[in-house]
Amino acid sequence: MDDDSQEYKLVLLGESSVGKSSLVLRYCKDQFFDSQEPTIGAAFLTQAVQFNDLEIKLQIWDTAGQERYHSLAPMYYKGASAAIVVYDITNPTSFDRAKQWVNELQSNGPPDIVIAFAGNKFDLESRRKVEARDGEAYANNQGLIFMETSAKTGYNVDDIFFKLTTKLPKKTNTPNSFHIPDANPIDKPKKSCC
Repeated sequence: MDDDSQEYKLVLLGESSVGKSSLVLRYCKDQFFDSQEPTIGAAFLTQAVQFNDLEIKLQIWDTAGQERYHSLAPMYYKGASAAIVVYDITNPTSFDRAKQWVNELQSNGPPDIVIAFAGNKFDLESRRKVEARDGEAYANNQGLIFMETSAKTGYNVDDIFFKLTTKLPKKTNTPNSFHIPDANPIDKPKKSCC
């Protein structure tokens, strides 16, 4: 990896059927399917974005939301630089569960993980059960990025990933870019052609 490229692991967490896979698919491929098979374990996609003069490569882990896969979650968020915790604005239980995911990340996840809190399914505004102000108040209290999104329409999908990307710390020495500096570059002999 060169100096103008950085790689980060990003994990999506939340209950089953909140739209995690749909958010990733909308972000990476600009696609949406009305019916989506549940994720088994985790799915993996990559996306490269340009930020200032830096290419950011996101390794996006889309985790299963079913309770039977919960014990695998620490394996997926281990080493993650960022997480998007997703809930469904029409489902208060998913909102409560999303808060539990945040608590788990803050207690057991990497210490400097950047977390976004996403209220998905904004396109179902008429069926809303979780108010935006409640999501925003919780996120502000926890120091999280907050946005409501719609994987179906694309509303705020690119924005939440971009905002998360801007908060990632610049890596100075990653295993893929190990560099041994010259012992004494000032005394290094100059090469000449003639």
